Amino acid sequence: MDPLSDVLTLLNVSGALSSRFEAAGRWALRFRSYRHIKIGAITSGACWLTVDGMPALRLSAGDCYLLTGGRPYEVASDLDVEAEDGHAVYLDAPNIRNVRYGTTIPDAEPTVIIGGSITLDDMTATLLLDCLPPAVRIPADSPQARTLRPVLGMLTHETSAEPLGATVMIEHLTQIMFVQALRAHLAGEERIPGWLGALGDPQIGAALTLMHQQATRRWTVAGLAAEVDMSRSSFALRFRTLVGLPPLDYLLHWRIRSAAEVLRAGDRTVSSVAAEWGYASESAFSNAFKRVTGQPPARYRTAKPPPPAAPPVHE
Repeated sequence: MDPLSDVLTLLNVSGALSSRFEAAGRWALRFRSYRHIKIGAITSGACWLTVDGMPALRLSAGDCYLLTGGRPYEVASDLDVEAEDGHAVYLDAPNIRNVRYGTTIPDAEPTVIIGGSITLDDMTATLLLDCLPPAVRIPADSPQARTLRPVLGMLTHETSAEPLGATVMIEHLTQIMFVQALRAHLAGEERIPGWLGALGDPQIGAALTLMHQQATRRWTVAGLAAEVDMSRSSFALRFRTLVGLPPLDYLLHWRIRSAAEVLRAGDRTVSSVAAEWGYASESAFSNAFKRVTGQPPARYRTAKPPPPAAPPVHE
């Protein structure tokens, strides 16, 4: 697999409840903090999206957005409208998947938002969240937003009509929308930090792919540099500049995070997992594991992830 697919697999990406939200008149809703990632799109009308500590974003029909990091946020028709508790509005709604709010105005187009949440493995979520800003807007006129339209059409149908199998369809469609939105963000002009942004560099991206595909190989910086036709010094500098870690440190973190997932997913011995990921001894693996995760392997296996924050109902 490619590095992005590898990381998304490691993160156990899943889509939670998605919903269709329709608002009319003058309105504003505020939502408290959430777990991991929110994703949505405006399918009709327009609104303001404000994330705490950031300038407001104006969203129009066809625009998509990503929210990360769990900061409280508001959606509103006007910035000067006092916001109501969005969580309470959703709890009072007859149908949480198809919520209507506000006072209809004749001949005025309502705002319709299709939104969902993406949850990740709590132990490894920072692999992705550290590379993403708190809010990302994907403009409607971008090629990437256009590729999302068929998915949005299907989500609109599933959340409105709720046919048989809607729960499964909505979860998978939300995940597809999320991956497409990540692709759109990668294709944008804004510089993206960390491994995620480095995927766009032809040589460093190729090196990351090699490191993921052959993670147990005894790589050296010189060997990686030769594979992508760079000098050792130029490769080491560019890799650290783009990724934020030296090449072999990144490889260490990837090996250990991957091994950690294997440990928590089954009942294999620490020594067998160590051997699978290229360690000659259990002690060497344990020392590296503790350096990356802060815990020895046996304790990590049994550690419970942090309890999830109560998510806002708006998904």
